[in-house]
Amino acid sequence: MDSGGIRRRLALGAAVLAASGMLALVTSGTAQAGTGGGCAGPEVRALPFSTGVTHVYKSDGYVCAVTVARNPGSAQTMSVSVQARGSRPVVDTGTYRHHAGPVTVHAGHRCVWVKGAVGGGSVSKGWILC
Repeated sequence: MDSGGIRRRLALGAAVLAASGMLALVTSGTAQAGTGGGCAGPEVRALPFSTGVTHVYKSDGYVCAVTVARNPGSAQTMSVSVQARGSRPVVDTGTYRHHAGPVTVHAGHRCVWVKGAVGGGSVSKGWILC
C-alpha cells in the first residue's frame, strides 16, 4: 500500500473516531436532561410551592432532589436539601437562574426530610418516603 492510501485510511479512522466522540457527548447530555437534572430513578414526589417545585427521585436506596424555579431566567436565591433520618442534611444553596441541586443521600429504607426554596417561597414536607 502506498503512503497516500495509508494517509486516507488514517484520515477516515480519525473522522470516524471524532464523530463517535461527538455522538457520545450529545447522547450523554440528552440522557441527563431526561433524568431530572442529574437525578437517577423515577420521580416519586413533586412538591410545588408558590415560586417553584422540588422534584424528588428514588433509586436503589438513594434519594435525590432538585428545586426548579417557576419563572427561570433571572438569577435568584435557590436551595434544595435532603436529609435521611439520623444523618445530616445535604444542601445546595446559591444564586441560580434555573435550578438548585441535584443533591443525593443514601437513605436505604429510612425516611427523608426534603426542603426547597426559590426567592421568598419554600416547601418543607417533614419525614416522607418512610
